[in-house]
Amino acid sequence: MPRDEITRAFLGVETSLTGRRWVGPTAEDDRLAEAMCQETGLSDPVARVLCRAGVTSPQAAGYLAPAIRDLLPDPMSLRDMGTAADRLAHAIARRQRVAIFGDYDVDGAASSALLQVWLRDLGIAATVYIPDRIDEGYGPNDEAMAALARDHDLIVCVDCGTLSHGPIAAAKGADVIVLDHHLGAETLPDAVAVVNPNRQDESGDLGHLCAASVVFLLLVEVNRRLRETGIKGPDLMGMLDLVALATVADVAPLIGVNRALVRRGLDIMRRRDRPGLVALSDAARLDVAPAAYHLGYVLGPRINAGGRVGRADLGARLLAATDPHEAASLAERLEELNAERREVEAGVRDAALAQAEQRGLDGPLVWAAGEGWHPGVVGIVAARLKEATGRPAVVIGTEGGIGKGSARSIPGVDLGAAIQRVAREGLLVKGGGHKMAAGLTVEADRIEAAMERLAELLARQGAGAGEARGLTLTGLLMPGAATPDLIEEIERAGPFGAGAPAPRFAFADCRIASVRKVGESHLKVAFTDGMGPRIDAIAFGAFDGPMGRALENHGGARFHLAGRLEINHWQGHSRPQLRLEDAAPA
Repeated sequence: MPRDEITRAFLGVETSLTGRRWVGPTAEDDRLAEAMCQETGLSDPVARVLCRAGVTSPQAAGYLAPAIRDLLPDPMSLRDMGTAADRLAHAIARRQRVAIFGDYDVDGAASSALLQVWLRDLGIAATVYIPDRIDEGYGPNDEAMAALARDHDLIVCVDCGTLSHGPIAAAKGADVIVLDHHLGAETLPDAVAVVNPNRQDESGDLGHLCAASVVFLLLVEVNRRLRETGIKGPDLMGMLDLVALATVADVAPLIGVNRALVRRGLDIMRRRDRPGLVALSDAARLDVAPAAYHLGYVLGPRINAGGRVGRADLGARLLAATDPHEAASLAERLEELNAERREVEAGVRDAALAQAEQRGLDGPLVWAAGEGWHPGVVGIVAARLKEATGRPAVVIGTEGGIGKGSARSIPGVDLGAAIQRVAREGLLVKGGGHKMAAGLTVEADRIEAAMERLAELLARQGAGAGEARGLTLTGLLMPGAATPDLIEEIERAGPFGAGAPAPRFAFADCRIASVRKVGESHLKVAFTDGMGPRIDAIAFGAFDGPMGRALENHGGARFHLAGRLEINHWQGHSRPQLRLEDAAPA
């Protein structure tokens, strides 16, 4: 293949209105998609999505209809699973007092609720303890664990605990099980069992699971053991809405069994059986069947809001609620906290971006630190920096000489391992997480040195190499081809998210038929190629950069447009809509 065919920008767009270079399918991509169309009868856009995911023609049917029974791993393939299952089954048989210690994020809340609901169905009222982000920090602490141990026979740590040697030792008189997915150290805490696919002595084959999936696997195994004694365990399939929510919100890659868990979980969520999720959806004015996008960007942030700027246990309480009135009250409070979180986030985001820009955005790491930045929003701001720059990002809030930060990574760069290494080297007080997200604590006067060392480690993994910003496009479509039927067909290749990016399509040489500003920074347009129907498009945050003004003042010029297709349901009608992400003069 000629080299210029590989490197040529798609539609000739070297620098778009958002400053990105468009990267389209190669000749090899075209060949594979054409072959799949002929062999499977699938449409060209769907074939392109599958080929990009590495799916072959014989695998296509199974990929489009993933079955949990075919993809769910054997729970016993994880170390300590048998011990954990035996201990939990023992607690059920003896009607022991059980406490659940969960993290304050969505994965922790969903994991806590999943275990709590399962135990409740078996007649055991478990205590759920979620630590305060500011007063207690992440994970188990000595005081809380000692207090729980005085009143309980078994403590189950979910989405935390793998590095908590001291606090688990402080739980004297109670057994402790850890169900986690964060990177483990060389030694494990002295717990009855530590079930974690990211232990150092695990193969890593299941390292993509979130904590709620680890909890789910344990409950699958305990249910199996209960059946052997003649006891029917709770319906776990009906609880997959919680696993789906945690998987997407924790940015776990949507590959393998994760795809099947999220697909089934979304189906269950559409039944509106769980009072907490119904109330939260209603509070968020979510009037369509939830998709993976809504879990990550609508429901997840609201559950997180309790742990960020309010009471840490609100999310777990909401997800486990049985009374619709209680659920509505909790959802309303989380909606208020989410609005408060947005205000706090906006101030930190602007300051962090300005600082990062001054430092430079072309290195392997972008970072910012500020006195008094709220620890509940630094993770969101880190994600914003990562999205804006295509680099791993760290944002740190300092107070009293100590900085507490959150980090977000890009595909192919293991940020959690790098931060853990910087912690082992002594530049951080502590730090850890997983590949895509991590947390850290650092002395304020060592932030510069720690970030310099982290950048060095990330550069070795390839962060910052090559083009900083590019827009990868699945292919080219004509407006007339973008029908609701095609979009539904494409959705069957989902869910889309981390590890499975949603397909983006380009529409070439289009005329802007109408345009209007929505709110302070959004843009709605309708466009056509002159041959087919108009398509509506919405560009969120378009006026935060030059794209909004360029399209608003188009003056009759024609543009190439690119984004993600979706169906807009309005007043009983379903119409195609483009989530417009970029544009370039034609």
